[in-house]
This record gives sequence, structure tokens and C-alpha cells, in this order.
Amino acid sequence: FDPKQKPEYGYGKYKDVITNLEFERLLNAAGPTGGKILRPSDGKEPKKIAFIQCIGSRDHRVGNPYCSRICCMASIKHAHQVKEKIPDAEVYVFYIDLRAFGKGYEEFLERTQNEGVIFVRGKPAEVYQKPDTGGLVVKFEDTLLGEVMEMEFDMVVLAAGLIPRVDSDVIQKLLKISRSPDNFFLEAHPKLRPVETHTSGIYLCGCAQGPKDIPDTVAQASAAAAQAAIPLMVGEVVAEPTTAYVDEEICGGCRICESVCPYDAVKVEETDKGRKAKVNEALCRGCGACGAACPSGAITMRGFEREQIIAQIEALLTVKGE
Repeated sequence: FDPKQKPEYGYGKYKDVITNLEFERLLNAAGPTGGKILRPSDGKEPKKIAFIQCIGSRDHRVGNPYCSRICCMASIKHAHQVKEKIPDAEVYVFYIDLRAFGKGYEEFLERTQNEGVIFVRGKPAEVYQKPDTGGLVVKFEDTLLGEVMEMEFDMVVLAAGLIPRVDSDVIQKLLKISRSPDNFFLEAHPKLRPVETHTSGIYLCGCAQGPKDIPDTVAQASAAAAQAAIPLMVGEVVAEPTTAYVDEEICGGCRICESVCPYDAVKVEETDKGRKAKVNEALCRGCGACGAACPSGAITMRGFEREQIIAQIEALLTVKGE
């Protein structure tokens, strides 16, 4: 997420307002400061640092209502590293809700609290620079105290959330897979098929499926690789039995089925009988969208023919013995 979409926090306007990734770069021994925490504006060591959570996450105004999951622990880690490198520094973490959900995360949070890091429940409304001192003032409401307060800092670090790639729509069309409302790629089933898609042979892992940290990404990648290895080892793929087929005597070649098929399995082709729809059964997933949209009733799902369904209903309604 680009924090410039939240101009109230001053990113891009004030040099000492940086993102969590930029702060990570400062901590790196191969970074621009050799691993030292220095202010970008003047190269001095900051003595008071603010970490602001949920920049571009859990925010309906920018269209990202979801939690990015990694931000809380990343900021807690950064706060801990500040205390290691600058023991006398004052470190504040402004949060909506702290989500330390992973193994050992809660213990690490408690450790950071014991080191003197101060956690303030409340999302800041504004960051501005004092003209006389050059310090960064964070205006916020402490929701636990119910008070609006202002506090001056030497550096402000914004925990920018995760968003889908800008070209995810291109990948969606290319691979014929679905996306969830937040524009991450959608799994076939969240519990039973968490790494599969509705398109055979396409598997999901990592942040393509949704925001997640490194341990979850590695675990999901291993699962996706295992699923992908199954057809390679078996040497054959079991096709979906419930597919669509076209009655060419009825089909008028209107192309409606072609436009509604989410898997690009239906194509209208020129035949001896004129334009007729053709179903590629290797791509068809039996969703029934084409059959429902066909105005002439020329497309039917195997196993769901009208005669079959009517016979089943009649059998169900038949009173035993009559």
C-alpha cells in the first residue's frame, strides 16, 4: 500500500516519516546507514519513535477492509530492535487491535512490553511538523483513556498494509481463476481445498491468496507443491464428470454462453450447420452458468438433464403403493 494515499500522515512530505520496509532497510547491515538507526533528514539518532499501525489495512475509505496480518508483529519486532540498538529511546506503538496470533508471538509481545515499549490503543488522525523544532507531532485519541492528545517524535514509522498486485486481473484472465472481493486470488474451498483453485492444475500459495507471514507462506507453498506433484506422479488426471454439452439442433450461435463462461470453455465456431457452440470438456468445470444463460435451452449439464430431474421429482412425489 502506498502511504501517499493517506496524506494526513505526511509520507513523502516529511523526510522522517517512513514506511516499515524503509525502516527495515535502515536496520540492515547492508543498508544505507550500515544498520544504524538514523533520521533521514539530518542523520541524527532518534530518541523518540512512533510506529503507526494499519496504514491501508482495515480501512474502508481506501477499499481495504481486511487485516494484513504481518504489520503488528513487524512493528513489534522493529520496536524490540530499537530498544536493542538505542536502549534509552522512547518507543510508542499506536494500534487499533494488536494481533499476535502465531506461535510464540504473544510471548514476544510481552517481552517487548517488558522492555519499555509503550502501546497506545488508538489510530492517529494526523502527523504534522512543528516549524520551530522540526519535530513530528502525532495527534491521536487514546481510546482507553478517552482523551485526544498530541505527542512529538523524532521519527514516525508507518506500517503499510499488503495489497494485491496491480496486474492480478491480467493473471486472473490468463489462468481463468477467481478473485475474492479484496482482489486476492480465491481458493476452491477455505477448509477442504485451501491451496486449489476452481481451475485444475492451478494452485495458490503465499500472498497471492491473501496476506500472510513467512511461516504460513512456507507451509502453504509446501502444500501447493505436494498437490501439484500428485498428477505428475500418477501420470493422468481425472476429468470432471459433470460437464456441459450442446444440442446443435437447437443452438442458435448467439454467443451468450461464450460470454458468461468463467473458464473460457465454450467457444462458438462455424460448422456445416452454421454457428454452433462447442464445449471444451477439459476446461469445463460444470458450474452451469452457460446452461442457465442459454436462451434456447441448447446447453445441458451431464447428469442434470431435464428428463432426469423431472423423473426424480415424480419418483419422490409418488406415494408408495400407488
